[in-house]
Amino acid sequence: MAATLPQAEKGGRRRRRSRGRARPMSEINVTPLVDVMLVLLIVFMVSAPLMTVGVPVDLPKTAANALPSDNEEPLTVTLTADGEVQIQTTPTPRGDLVAKLRAIAAERESDQIFLRADGSIPYAEVMQVMGALNAGGFSNVGLVTDTGGPTLDDPVQ
Repeated sequence: MAATLPQAEKGGRRRRRSRGRARPMSEINVTPLVDVMLVLLIVFMVSAPLMTVGVPVDLPKTAANALPSDNEEPLTVTLTADGEVQIQTTPTPRGDLVAKLRAIAAERESDQIFLRADGSIPYAEVMQVMGALNAGGFSNVGLVTDTGGPTLDDPVQ
């Protein structure tokens, strides 16, 4: 009895069955794609509002909430009905306002300042004082108002 050798197929190679070998995947794995897209969506949703620049303005007699306070005593500039400007409680001539504010800004950590203006003062004068505050080194200006005023969502009677 003679032993026989297996016969080779075409080309002289023998065909092997691949058991346990993975076959190439013909489907796209969508899970990583969805994960990346959700992360990008969250990044754009968070960063989009930061790209818009706006100036918050609080006018007298509003329903606005109080601004949070820092560790320092808040600096207040008051514009009275007579047109007099006061830093804290000290009357200050308008010509000296910017120089005094620069000296104060050099000693303070915060650039926050509160502006109190009488409601009878013309808008142009309030804006002139705000320009002086900015020139004096204070870019974070909060306008002080009385609470309990009308809101925009109240129906007009």
